[in-house]
Amino acid sequence: MQTRIYTTTSEDATTKNMENLKIVTFDPKYLPAFVELNREWIQKYFVLEPMDLAQLENPSDNILNQGGEIFFLLANEEVVGTCAMVPHGEDSYELAKMAVAPSARGKGYGDIVMQAAIGWTKAKGAVTITLLSNTVLEPAITLYHKHGFETVHLGPHPDYERCNIEMVLKLK
Repeated sequence: MQTRIYTTTSEDATTKNMENLKIVTFDPKYLPAFVELNREWIQKYFVLEPMDLAQLENPSDNILNQGGEIFFLLANEEVVGTCAMVPHGEDSYELAKMAVAPSARGKGYGDIVMQAAIGWTKAKGAVTITLLSNTVLEPAITLYHKHGFETVHLGPHPDYERCNIEMVLKLK
């Protein structure tokens, strides 16, 4: 079932186009966009790893049925951004598989997706949000810092070859 969480309009300063924006939670009709947007950025910089494939090919078992959620940012009913919140224990979630369509970058859409994910996680009573990334993804790291995430580990990670930074946002 689709749930509206956020509705607004955004004006792109370069084209002056008004876009109807809304965040919706998981709906199977948007699954191809979740897969495509994440495959695009991962394969541009890295390679798909087993955990990526598990989450992209079977999000029901690996995200949703575990108590997680997948968010989609729609601009005029087209998916332009997405992310998943994956539970880790009773009071923590991992922000995972965050992506914005290449054609939609630079419009603040990452902020909108991030705010929705953080708000949802707070409503669940979580204490922390973690994320794994790579420092080569400078715009993403800047976005995470902007929203209060702090670096807790630099260096190799046991679950993902590509990850060299772990960040945490303390909610309480």
